Amino acid sequence: MPKASELKKGFAIESNGKTLLIKDIEVTTPGGRGGAKIYKLRCTDLATGSRVDERYKSDDTLDTVEMNKRNVTFSYVDGDEYIFMDNEDYSQFTFKHSEIEDELLFINEDTQGVQVIVVNGSAVGLELPSSVELVIEETDPSIKGASASARTKPARLSTGLTVQVPEYIATGDRVVINTTERKYMNRA
Repeated sequence: MPKASELKKGFAIESNGKTLLIKDIEVTTPGGRGGAKIYKLRCTDLATGSRVDERYKSDDTLDTVEMNKRNVTFSYVDGDEYIFMDNEDYSQFTFKHSEIEDELLFINEDTQGVQVIVVNGSAVGLELPSSVELVIEETDPSIKGASASARTKPARLSTGLTVQVPEYIATGDRVVINTTERKYMNRA
């Protein structure tokens, strides 16, 4: 039974009789001496699909649910459903667009390292690699002589995600994006 401070995005926990998948964690430190950090968890209820917000102190213990992760590859789109294929046994996992909307900003046909989170035999979510390579589809023209530490400009990537990139980056360049911070890392 881990403490709230040991939880990570993608964990499944048991809370108030519900099985929740952690989508995001926000840590706040209250003012004053000796105040314990507060962990605000944005979760999805696996039974209903609704959003649930939970708050815990850093030393609260929680029940985690046993889960497995399977390496998958994005296969194809069928209407509103996105199909991923297991790399080992070629079984398929289907997700609705609304269930994985945030993750789709980082996934294209070439994306490697994506994992499906399986709880109680059913696929409940996707876990992204720490960084992905994407192609810039639209940005302002590059400026010759611009340094790497100079100003930035917005760039729209092939998946629809918009990030700030250095001025020397041009349309068509492949860049590495940090999936947790949604930030440009370097040119691929």
